[in-house]
Amino acid sequence: MTTQSFKNSKQEFNFGPWKLTANKSHIMKSKDIEKLAEEMKMHSLPEMLFGDNVLKVQHAGGFGIVFNATDALRTVDNGHGTVKVACADAWQESRADSEHSKVVKPYDWTFTTSYKGTLLGDNLKLKVTPTTERIDLEKLKTREQIMYFEEVLLFEDELHDHGVSMLSVKVRVMPSSFFVLLRFFLRVDGVLIRTNDTRVYHEADKNYLLSEYSSRESYISALQNVPQYLFTDPNEISQYLPLKQLTCEKLEFPEDVDNSTVLGNVHICVNSDEANRESRQT
Repeated sequence: MTTQSFKNSKQEFNFGPWKLTANKSHIMKSKDIEKLAEEMKMHSLPEMLFGDNVLKVQHAGGFGIVFNATDALRTVDNGHGTVKVACADAWQESRADSEHSKVVKPYDWTFTTSYKGTLLGDNLKLKVTPTTERIDLEKLKTREQIMYFEEVLLFEDELHDHGVSMLSVKVRVMPSSFFVLLRFFLRVDGVLIRTNDTRVYHEADKNYLLSEYSSRESYISALQNVPQYLFTDPNEISQYLPLKQLTCEKLEFPEDVDNSTVLGNVHICVNSDEANRESRQT
C-alpha cells in the first residue's frame, strides 16, 4: 500500500490565466464511505478513499477540469468488466457484514474506472472534440525547468491482499506548458495488470488543451519474459502492456476568451533530483 503522509494541505500555483490547486486531506471515515456507497448504489468502495483530495486546473474565465475520487468511482462499470478470479468471491464475502452489503446490484470489485476528469464551469466550459493531434511525449521527456509539481492520491485498495487498485493524479508545470497524468493502476496477483491513463497537456500560446485516454492490460501469463519486480511499478510495467483503447480529444476554450498568458507569480517549487525524476514521468 502506498506510504505517504495524510496531513491536510492545500497548494495553489498560478500559470498565466490558470490556477492549479492541489488539495490533500485525510482518508474518509468508514461511516461516510458507507453512506457514499449507498448513494452510489455500489456494494463497496475502496478501503482508502480520499473524498476531499482534489486536483483542479481552472482558467480565470471559470472553465477548466478537476480530478476527484467520487466522480471517478461513478464511472466504475458495476455490471460488466469484473475480473473473474477465485479470490473475488472470498474478497466479497469478507465485506458481507457491511451496511451497504444489502445492495444486490453487481459491481466491479477492482474499481476499474475510465474517468477522464470533470469539466468545470457554469456558463463557460471547455468544448470536447475528437482530434488526430497527439501530445508530444518526447518533448515532455526533455530537460526543462519544473516550476511546480504535485501528486494527489484519490483512492487505493489492496483487494483483500490479492493485489492493488489505485487512482492518483500528478501535475507538473514548465515555463511554457503544464502536464497532468491521471492514472488508474490495477494488479490482481497472478491474474492481470491494467493501467487506464488520462494525459492532459496545454501549451501557453494555444487556445486548447489536448487530452489522451489510453487503456492497457495483460494477463500475467503473457508477461513471463518480464521481470516480476516490475509488476509493482506502474511506470515501468505499462510499457509491456498491450494497448486496448486510445481516445484523443481536444478541449477547446469557449469562444471570445482572452488567452492572456503573462506568467506572473512564478516560483520554483521543485528542487530535488528525486522530485524532478518523479515529475518527468509521462
